[in-house]
Amino acid sequence: MTWLPTGLRARLVITFTLVAVTASAMVAGLGYQLVRRELLDRTERSAVADVRETLSKIALPVGASDVVWPSGTTVTDEDLGGIVSALEAPERTVIVTYGDQRRSSAGAVFSMADVPDQLRWQAARRLVYQRLQLRNEPWLIVATQIQRVTQESAARPTGLTAYVFVPLGEEERVLFRLWTALAQAGGITLTIALTVALLSARRVLLPVRRLGAAARALGAGDLHVRLPVRGKDELAELTATFNETAAALEDTVSELRTLESRSRRFVADVSHELRTPLTAMTAVTDMLSEDAEDLPADAGQAVRIVVREIDRLRVLVEHLIEISRFDAGAAVLRRETVDVGDTLADCLEVRGWADQVKLTVPVGMTFSLDARRFDVMVANLVGNALHHGAPPVLVGARLRDGGLEVTVRDHGSGIPDHVLPHVFDRFYKAGTDRARSVGSGLGLAIAKANAALHSGRLTVERQDPGTLFRLWIPRP
Repeated sequence: MTWLPTGLRARLVITFTLVAVTASAMVAGLGYQLVRRELLDRTERSAVADVRETLSKIALPVGASDVVWPSGTTVTDEDLGGIVSALEAPERTVIVTYGDQRRSSAGAVFSMADVPDQLRWQAARRLVYQRLQLRNEPWLIVATQIQRVTQESAARPTGLTAYVFVPLGEEERVLFRLWTALAQAGGITLTIALTVALLSARRVLLPVRRLGAAARALGAGDLHVRLPVRGKDELAELTATFNETAAALEDTVSELRTLESRSRRFVADVSHELRTPLTAMTAVTDMLSEDAEDLPADAGQAVRIVVREIDRLRVLVEHLIEISRFDAGAAVLRRETVDVGDTLADCLEVRGWADQVKLTVPVGMTFSLDARRFDVMVANLVGNALHHGAPPVLVGARLRDGGLEVTVRDHGSGIPDHVLPHVFDRFYKAGTDRARSVGSGLGLAIAKANAALHSGRLTVERQDPGTLFRLWIPRP
C-alpha cells in the first residue's frame, strides 16, 4: 500500500522541501558538470600543447626516412629512448613506436595493448587524444605520428608514433572534493529548507488550527466563539466569514431556543390547566359510569364513550406534563435500592395486568434505581405489548453486564422493519389502524427518556413471532 501524507502540514513541508532540494540539486549538478568539463578540457589542452611543443623541438634520430636529412640508416633503440625521455614528465608514461620497434618509459605499467585500436588508426593520420579508465584510474592518452617538413616544405610522416599517457587522478580528486563540498552544501540547504518549511507551515497553519478549534467549540455549543482577523489575505477573509457565520448561527439558535422554550412552556401550561377540569370531569364520569347500565342503550353507550375518551385525555395530559419536564431539564433521578421482583409485580398488579403477563425474576434480586420512573418504563412497555401485541406477554429481569436487564416480549405479528427506527418517536403510530388506539403516542418516548436519565438504554428487536423490548440500566 502506498503511503501518502494526509495532513496539510506534512504536504506543505514535503512540497517545500522537494522544491528546495530539486533546485539545489539542479544548481549543484550544473555547476559540477561545468567545472568538470572546464577542468578536464583545460588539462587536455595543456597536455596536447605540451606534447606538440616538445615534439617540435626534439631532434629526430638519423634514419627517419625522407625528412630534412635523407638517410637510410635504421633508427636504433637508443634513438627511440631519446624521444621517450624528451616527452616524459612526472607520473607520465610514454611509448614510442617505429615499425616493430617499441620503447617505453622506465617502469611503465602500460603497453600498446592498453591503447584502443581506433586510437591507433586515427593517430596514424593526425594528433588525437582520448580519456579512459586504465587500472581503475582516469588517464588521458595523447597519440600522434611525428611529422617533419621536407626540403620542399611538405609535411611528411617520419614513421615514428608517440603515445603519451597523462594521469588525470589529481583532477578527479579535485572534482571529488568539489562534489563533497556541493553535497555538504546540499545538506545545509536541505536543513535550511526544512527549517524554513516548518516555520512557514506553522505560520500558515496556525490560523487554520485556530479555525478548527473554533469550529469544534462552535459545534460543542459555544456560540460566542469569535476569532481576531489579522491581515488581508485569504485566511483573513476565511476568518471573517467564519465570524459572520458564527454570529448568524448564534442569532438563529437563540431565536430557535426562544421559540422552543415558549412552545415547551405553552405545552406545560396547557397540560397543567387541563388537569383541573379533567379532575372534575373524571369525578362526574365515574358517577355516570356507575349508572350506565340503568340508562337507555344509546345513552349508556354515549356515557361509556365519554368515560373512555376522558380517561385517554387524562393519560395524554399526564404524559405531556412528564415530557415537558424532560424538555425543560427538570427531570430528577431519585435512586433507592428496591427488590426488582416486588417492584415489577406491584406494577402489574396495580394496573390489573398480573393475570395477563408471565413474570420471571430471580428471588431476592435487588438494584438501585428510581422506583417511580422504573414503574413508568415497565408500565409503558407492558401496556404497549398488551394493546398492540398478542399473548403470551413475557416479562423477565436479570443482572447482566454490570447492570439490570429487563425484557418485555409479546407474540403478536411484530413491528414492521420500516417502523422499527421510529417506535420511540413522539406521537408516532405505525398505521391508520392505530390512529385511535388507546394511548397517547408518548409512552415509548417517555420510557426511552427515563432509560437515558438512568444512563441506560432501551432497544427494540423483531422476534419470530412478536417484538422484544430490552431495557438495560447500569449500576450507579
